[in-house]
Amino acid sequence: MEKHKCGWCLGDDLYESYHDKEWGTPVYDDQTLFEFLILETMQAGLSWITILKKRDNYFDALDQFDIEKIAAYDQAKQDELLQNAGIIRNKLKVKSIINNAQLFIEIQKEYGSFSKYIWAYVDGKPIKNTIQNYKEAPANTPLSDQISKDLKKRGFKFVGSTIMYAFMQATGMVNDHEVNCFRYDEV
Repeated sequence: MEKHKCGWCLGDDLYESYHDKEWGTPVYDDQTLFEFLILETMQAGLSWITILKKRDNYFDALDQFDIEKIAAYDQAKQDELLQNAGIIRNKLKVKSIINNAQLFIEIQKEYGSFSKYIWAYVDGKPIKNTIQNYKEAPANTPLSDQISKDLKKRGFKFVGSTIMYAFMQATGMVNDHEVNCFRYDEV
């Protein structure tokens, strides 16, 4: 008998694998948090499946999401990224990757880790919602508004409230698996 899964992932093997193995699992590692921050910001105005299909390309193009290397990218590297057909070639988004890497490092210095900074918003443990149908999940919340506002104040780009809520869902800060999904009690 097949396990019940959240309705949003059904019908696409890549989506289902991502749902089954990653989505909503609490992430406390700065490297992985940075990867998700970059991927979620790249999603702005696009579907998540578009970004998920390009994830490996981003991994290769962005030096395996090495924060220090990305923060030091020069104009030549930006130009190279803008020629890379495997990623979203939006000039503002490419610039935001570098900008956000630099600011991510600043938060690490200030808090000891980005993880300590971001997880403090939920007292270090996931918010467990009771979503019956994935369509009931909010696009943003007062908490994602607050996180977005603080990140924007720090100079981050492409970190609107909806993007930050998607980041919270992806990294397990909030559990929005449907209550009858097999992952609901696993994460």
